[in-house]
Amino acid sequence: MTETKFTPRVFSGIQPTGNLHLGNYLGALKRFVDMQGPEMETVYCMVDLHAITTWQDPADLMHSTRELCAGFIAAGIDPEHSILFNQSQVPEHAQLAWIFNCVARMGWMQRMTQWKDKAGKNQQNASLGLFAYPSLMAADILVYHATHVPVGDDQKQHLELTRDIAIKFNNDFGVDFFPITEPVIEGAATRVMSLRDGSKKMSKSDPSDMSRINMTDDADTIAKKIRKAKTDPDALPSEVAGLEHRPEARNLVNIYAAMSDQTPQQVLAEVGGKQFGEFKPMLAELAVAKLSPISSEMARLMGDQAEIDRILARGSERAREITAPILRDTYEIVGMVGAGQN
Repeated sequence: MTETKFTPRVFSGIQPTGNLHLGNYLGALKRFVDMQGPEMETVYCMVDLHAITTWQDPADLMHSTRELCAGFIAAGIDPEHSILFNQSQVPEHAQLAWIFNCVARMGWMQRMTQWKDKAGKNQQNASLGLFAYPSLMAADILVYHATHVPVGDDQKQHLELTRDIAIKFNNDFGVDFFPITEPVIEGAATRVMSLRDGSKKMSKSDPSDMSRINMTDDADTIAKKIRKAKTDPDALPSEVAGLEHRPEARNLVNIYAAMSDQTPQQVLAEVGGKQFGEFKPMLAELAVAKLSPISSEMARLMGDQAEIDRILARGSERAREITAPILRDTYEIVGMVGAGQN
């Protein structure tokens, strides 16, 4: 069996469930923008099918999908270069997910950490979609033959499952059809923590709005949240090792590093010895300079929702130029009559 040469292609997506925040920007959107270029095709998605694994108000879901699209574009995603769309407009995602439901094993799904965390002790009342959504995530990636996926540490298990499904499918049918997708884990702030508790991930579900910087926050709000971020009484160290057991200090240094395109060590070489009374204004100034133009552009884009819908529709057309042939070939491999005629 000859080894297939796959086109270098990046895929990633974000759930449109509202409250896009700094963690989404530094851990995902900024990295998506940085990956745009001639080396790889880039495909970015609002995964609205994943969002409904827990109940969503329909009007809120529509608003959040458009707002997330505005966030992608305001952050620097070029919809003429990257393919930008919402998942439900590309039916091949769900169609390939069914094939993968028949490839993946129950034991694989039951071991998924996010299933255990989200369903908890109430598994019998959780939706089938919540249990099976890692299979849909694998389909999201592999329906594009994506070779690379930028992921945070908390998503590595899902990508490992995607690789397992691709390997099993290829082995079951004696083909070299699906690529073994590589994770892209890099950057100082791939996991941004709460501004109120450096041991917890920044989250839109945290009841305290002061725990996160929302991408819709204005300049004054951004600066205020950084000024009030939890810290400790000690000066900043000059070496990264000095951040051990100082989660809030580490988080703020990592955020500064990610927004200034430096390593944490480069930041500490500059600010080591400073108290937070000096460092926080530096971080606030940088955050406002980087983030307030994004929030302003998001507001402008949301003023023309028809244009957002047009961008998503065009993105879905471009996406289907890739996904339709890959699904057709998958059906042929599996043995579906008439697949080659569609």
